[in-house]
Amino acid sequence: MHIILGDQITEDLAGRYIMLELDSFQVTGRDNAVSAYCLVENVPIDELPQAHHFQDLHTQMIKNYRLGNWKFCEDALEHLQGRWNGEVDSFYQTLLARIMDQKADPATADHWDPVIKI
Repeated sequence: MHIILGDQITEDLAGRYIMLELDSFQVTGRDNAVSAYCLVENVPIDELPQAHHFQDLHTQMIKNYRLGNWKFCEDALEHLQGRWNGEVDSFYQTLLARIMDQKADPATADHWDPVIKI
């Protein structure tokens, strides 16, 4: 899996590759967050007919993650694990661990921020 930072680069590549948004990062001292994307090059042939469906599901899952809709994310992750030749599974496992942490401590719900500060 190739990781790409920044929205301008992905616009150029989105027409040629499957691009999946992963996380948003905010560097200390900067005003705007930067998104990280993965570029999926090798989609298994048996997944090609459903590739856009899984890409849309991934996109919806990221949107719901930012909203704190954990149930949607958990359901989506069940369908996304193992897709993309397994290249994105480590991210999906990390995301699920974050969701479990949020669910375990409901007091953090008022302070939920999906942007990673670095």
